[in-house]
Amino acid sequence: MALSEVYWDRQIPLPKLAPVQAKVTVALVALLCFINSYDGEFVFDDSEAIVNNKDLKPTTPLSNIWRNDFWGSNLSSNSSHKSYRPLTVLTFRLNYLLAGGLHPVGFHMLNIILHAVISALMIDVFAILIGGLSYDEKGSILNHAPKTSLLAALFFAAHPVHTESVAGIVGRADLLCALFFQLSFLTYCKAFNRDDRFSVQWVVVSLLLCAAAMLCKEQGITVLVSEMLRTGLPTRLALMGLGGLSMLYARWRIMGTGPPAFTEVDNPASFAENIFLRVMNYNYYYSLNAWLLLCPWWLCFDWSMGCVPLIKSATDWRMVWLLLLWCVLIGLINQALCSQDSQRRRTLTLGLVLLVVPFLPACNVFFRVGFVIAERVLYLSSAGYCLLLAYSLGLCCCRWTKYRKLLCASVLALLCVYIARCALRSHQWRSEQSLFTSALPVCPLNAKVHYNVGKNLADRGNATAAVGYYREAVRLHPTYVHAMNNLGNILKERNELTEAEQLLSKAVSIQPDFAAAWMNLGIVQNSLQKFEEAEKSYWNAIRFRKKYPDCYYNLGRLYADQNRHVDALNAWRNATVLKPDHSLAWNNMVILLDNTGNLGQAEMIGREALRIIPNDHTIMFSLANVLGKLQKYKESEGFFLHALRINPNSASCHGNLAVLYHRWGKLELAKKHYELSLKLDPEAPGTRDNYNMLRRKLDQLKRGISW
Repeated sequence: MALSEVYWDRQIPLPKLAPVQAKVTVALVALLCFINSYDGEFVFDDSEAIVNNKDLKPTTPLSNIWRNDFWGSNLSSNSSHKSYRPLTVLTFRLNYLLAGGLHPVGFHMLNIILHAVISALMIDVFAILIGGLSYDEKGSILNHAPKTSLLAALFFAAHPVHTESVAGIVGRADLLCALFFQLSFLTYCKAFNRDDRFSVQWVVVSLLLCAAAMLCKEQGITVLVSEMLRTGLPTRLALMGLGGLSMLYARWRIMGTGPPAFTEVDNPASFAENIFLRVMNYNYYYSLNAWLLLCPWWLCFDWSMGCVPLIKSATDWRMVWLLLLWCVLIGLINQALCSQDSQRRRTLTLGLVLLVVPFLPACNVFFRVGFVIAERVLYLSSAGYCLLLAYSLGLCCCRWTKYRKLLCASVLALLCVYIARCALRSHQWRSEQSLFTSALPVCPLNAKVHYNVGKNLADRGNATAAVGYYREAVRLHPTYVHAMNNLGNILKERNELTEAEQLLSKAVSIQPDFAAAWMNLGIVQNSLQKFEEAEKSYWNAIRFRKKYPDCYYNLGRLYADQNRHVDALNAWRNATVLKPDHSLAWNNMVILLDNTGNLGQAEMIGREALRIIPNDHTIMFSLANVLGKLQKYKESEGFFLHALRINPNSASCHGNLAVLYHRWGKLELAKKHYELSLKLDPEAPGTRDNYNMLRRKLDQLKRGISW
């Protein structure tokens, strides 16, 4: 198990540091690379996994994280991605509790610290993989390759492909998985003491840490393969194999004994009918992943939807990359198996294992995955690449001693380029605007990139610019229903109703269960006064999404436009049952009952609404109007004044309070609030006439007094 000092290690152009110094150096480099992402926003997948995930909130039972997937959906749901990562979600929940809410700084800082710790621990992992396992007199593990392991760890700490895992908060799953992967491996190594005796207790601890890695992310199970390569005795193999099979069985049962369902958009190659082309495309994906490790310059948050066009023929020029990839791999495997140099065989074998094995769950061989390329899945595999890269540089230093200074400069330059690229890329991950726009030159054919740029622009109020990106997304992917829905919404707001109706109709014809598109289509049809079609669209939306309060609200508006008052009230009541704080539905009920003369019922509904949402100034305003008509002037005044404390610049509230005072006979107060209303909105309907009427009355009163 123990090897002598690695012969090429002395030639590595780095100083030989003490173990603690080496770890601190690597950790500092890791921090330097990604520290500028510490104050970033929640971006991309963070919205679903963190911002909208109820499992993070203290009000949600803690047991839910063991029943739900990574995104907060129940594992038994057909829409679940079956990504079971409860320990990762638990750390998100702890971040939430410690920060007192959704404050991204704490989330980002923990990711950065985790990467620094993992990078430092990589020194120990690389030292064992390269130089074997041996002990000094005190029982501490000896590092026979201190310079090579340090260089490989520095490459790992600064590799730009890690940006998604570190700067993207959902990358916490990869970080925690890698940490427990390392701890499981290092603990397993402790099972072998100086006398080469085997400790079952340490193996059990290693298996528990492997289970923890798997509960952070699925690929954590792959650490067992690395450990089993070090296992020679049948007892050890049986113990590790039994533990691994038990974990796989438990994971399969949790997943519902079936894999998640993905669409052709997620992974088009896996839906290719021709097996040959399917295999060729998979291998092309492997070559692209290898290229990201070799040259991590073209990085993108999403590689789906046309970003990587399918290979459809054996004559496609991209087949060259497949051949090149396998030529390199076969050459490395040949050296790993047939070299006369035992140290070379060991380093190449274990480097290739660390490169390939963690990638296996993402390779589409065992089951279909939900992506084309995902930089985050390379987090662990990149360790194998960094080990092989450091080994290659060590050999070069041995063979080309006269170029030692040039090689030293090259290593330093490569590390500097890595650090600079990490800093730039982590800066791009600080906001969705910079993240999405950075993808345009990398994947110009990716419809999802254009969609996300458009959505970000629309969310920031630039709907005009968003239209162009949504149109491009639909052009690149003609069945992109979400782009059609969002584009239809903008066109609806711009009163381009005919095109909006066409887009939304096409969206629901492509995806008949798209509830949001059905509701938006109903809104457009209502605006076009196609009331019958609009009602059908609303009910279709409710059929596909049973609990849809916004749709009931819009259905109520349709009924109100048709003077179907009872139906409108029932629809709005359904909206408030499903969403008790649905302010618009409550307010519309009060207004409709007020307008139809049902003042007592309007008062009752208004008071009920304010018990649920006590600080809603719009409901206070409507209820105050009702109370004024009921001549409950004092209560009405109280609600008007409360509403104005919340929203002091409401011209209509000042105007209606002035009308109340006018009726009540408090003419000076009426004059004051008429003037405030006109100051805020000189064109307020009716206010100018009422104000002039009041002034005439005040003039008459003054003349009467003077007489």
